[in-house]
Amino acid sequence: MAKRAIPVVLVAGFLGAGKTTLLNHLLRNNRGVRIGVIVNDFGAVNIDSMMVAGQVDSMVSLSNGCLCCAVDVSEMDSMLDRLAHPRSDIDVIVVEASGLAEPRNMVRLVLGSENPRIVYGGLVVLVDAVEFEDTRAANPELDLHVRMADLLVLNKTDRISEPDLRSVLARVEELGGRSPVLPTAHGRIDPRLLFDEVTRVDDGPRQLSLDELLTDPHDHDCGDHDHLHDRYEAVTFTSAQPMDPRALIRLLEDPPPGLYRVKGFVYFGIPGHTQRYTLQTVGRQIRFETGPWGRRAARVTELVLIGTGLDADALARRMDDCVRIHESGAEAMTGVHRYVVEN
Repeated sequence: MAKRAIPVVLVAGFLGAGKTTLLNHLLRNNRGVRIGVIVNDFGAVNIDSMMVAGQVDSMVSLSNGCLCCAVDVSEMDSMLDRLAHPRSDIDVIVVEASGLAEPRNMVRLVLGSENPRIVYGGLVVLVDAVEFEDTRAANPELDLHVRMADLLVLNKTDRISEPDLRSVLARVEELGGRSPVLPTAHGRIDPRLLFDEVTRVDDGPRQLSLDELLTDPHDHDCGDHDHLHDRYEAVTFTSAQPMDPRALIRLLEDPPPGLYRVKGFVYFGIPGHTQRYTLQTVGRQIRFETGPWGRRAARVTELVLIGTGLDADALARRMDDCVRIHESGAEAMTGVHRYVVEN
């Protein structure tokens, strides 16, 4: 069975916004996910108590299963190849953009990669809530970065007054348009917003079911842990009736504010197109893969929609409107096929 493509998540933000703090948080709270990391400042990554072998300009193995590399932008594609090779045991690659390149160029580089084992996992832009306006004044390109983001993390919210926070949040939301904005402190975000938890079994990693994905089985100290329901929302949608491809594409291309990820299986049931369509969206990126249904699998649509500040009822109504009412011909699948990626 072919391995699932490895998501490449880009983390950007101006100096001091909290990128390395967020990266360290992900490494400490990886939920069993094996993380490959591409960074410039290797020494800033928290590797206390980890034995490191090799030089910082090569791939090294850490004691917790993470991999870290240091590269410049000209080496990015070759480093992706080294992390995502046929025998790679990596589940996700996180790239800290500091000093590498403009986020727009990095996104293009990942999307243009010829490595069939990776897939774009989204652009996360960190914004310093305290220094936001001063940073904008000194770096006008910040507005473009905010507009480009698939997910905006408004960091250091614990260091600003409530009225000032409301003002900054409103401005970031205005600049970001429909991009979700996640207020936080100390770079703490739930890793499940960026990548899926996996369970290790004897025959390799197993993708969690949708029900397992939405359940936090860990017993953490609530004082230092962001639970799934604390920071973002997940809406599940299931339909035994086929989906209307045109209506679904309209929703994916014009998503409701705050929607960040959509993933799961879609059943269209149109003659000649009865296979299972696996859907993965990150921000504005839409991706379908086709494959057979399991021998005993029910022909149903099962999706999880994840975001911040979602109107769950309104989103559920929009999904209900995507259920097919009338018979459709093969021409209705044209929009879907624009986003189908060959396995």
